[in-house]
Parts: sequence; structure tokens; C-alpha cells
Amino acid sequence: MVSVSVTGPYTLRVKFDDESVQTVNLRAIQRGEMFGPLRNLALFNQVRLDPEIGTVVWPNGADMDPATLHDWPDCADEMAAMAAGWNIGESMETRAANRVALQVAEAKAE
Repeated sequence: MVSVSVTGPYTLRVKFDDESVQTVNLRAIQRGEMFGPLRNLALFNQVRLDPEIGTVVWPNGADMDPATLHDWPDCADEMAAMAAGWNIGESMETRAANRVALQVAEAKAE
């Protein structure tokens, strides 16, 4: 993995050392203890590339397998199906705040 950038709400542009690029929307897997907190756009947008482990990471400890990101078009549906069984792990207040943050972000993206 060479670089990562946020291109929209819950969406990353990831460039790999084989020169391929993937646009990855992670909204469908933001559930459970590790990925649920990433529904907070402020936290999601703090994504960075960790050169030691060669993948994207967030301050809460979440990370993604580089092979999964590389092959995202082939993995997205399977990952979303898996995530559907994970506990969302967020309060009603957090959900409300995230809905507002998403609306603002989507409005800015237009």
C-alpha cells in the first residue's frame, strides 16, 4: 500500500504498490467494537497509512487487511454480510450525531 485518502463520507481511495487504485466505501461494515466507532466521521477521517504494518489504521485501533482492500470489488458483499451480524455498539446519541455529521458531509460533497 502506497497511499490512502478520504474521498467522501466513509470512502477511501487506496493506492497500492502494484499501481492499482481502489475506491472503498466502508459504510456497510461499520459495526461492532472495532468498526462501529468509525461511523463517527471525525474518527473515520483520521485514517492513516501505517508503513510498519502496511495498511490503513485508525486511532481506535481498527485496521483493514491490505489484500481485502486491494480486492474490494470482490470482497465488499461478503464483508457487508459478515458485518451485518456484528453488534453496532453505539448509543442513540452517537447515532443521532453521526446522522447529522453524515448529512453535513454529504451536502459538502455535492
